[in-house]
Amino acid sequence: MKLLFIYGSPAVGKLTVANEIAKQTDFKVFHNHLSIDCIEPIFDFGTESFFKLIEIIRAETVAEAARQNVNLIYTFCYAKDLDDAHIRKIIESVEINGGEICFVLLIAAKDVLEKRILEESRKQYSKVKDLKILHEIFDKYDLFSPVPERESLIIDNTNLSAEATARKIIEHFQILKSNLFL
Repeated sequence: MKLLFIYGSPAVGKLTVANEIAKQTDFKVFHNHLSIDCIEPIFDFGTESFFKLIEIIRAETVAEAARQNVNLIYTFCYAKDLDDAHIRKIIESVEINGGEICFVLLIAAKDVLEKRILEESRKQYSKVKDLKILHEIFDKYDLFSPVPERESLIIDNTNLSAEATARKIIEHFQILKSNLFL
């Protein structure tokens, strides 16, 4: 099992790129808003119960995909230091079950992120859709650093389409249509 762990700031295109990779391969997409949208109607965002259940859902879904040899794309908005324990938990969930993780950090110019944050496609999920909130997040968290202790493919997709970004990821990790890695 291979886990493509695609991370970056809000509006950088994580889900759009993940869906493009899934179109070209048989990787499944497990984006971070699936678990949020599952729990948020029951427990308010940010509460202890919310985060406890999110962690369980994410780690167990990734672990089961590894156990069943299901190639998976996982999207996440990584905040340096704050999310390091979560990163370790996902790594453990994959590797203890015989899988391998390939990290991809997507970055884009802040002015481009500001434009993307307002796009209609973001309304489908509980995503950040407001410039004020985006700026507060940028001021509070480091969302542009790579995860520690692991190599990440870093792609600036400021001027790249989702298709071109997906192609770079597929080529870098040598993913074939059948999802066999060279």
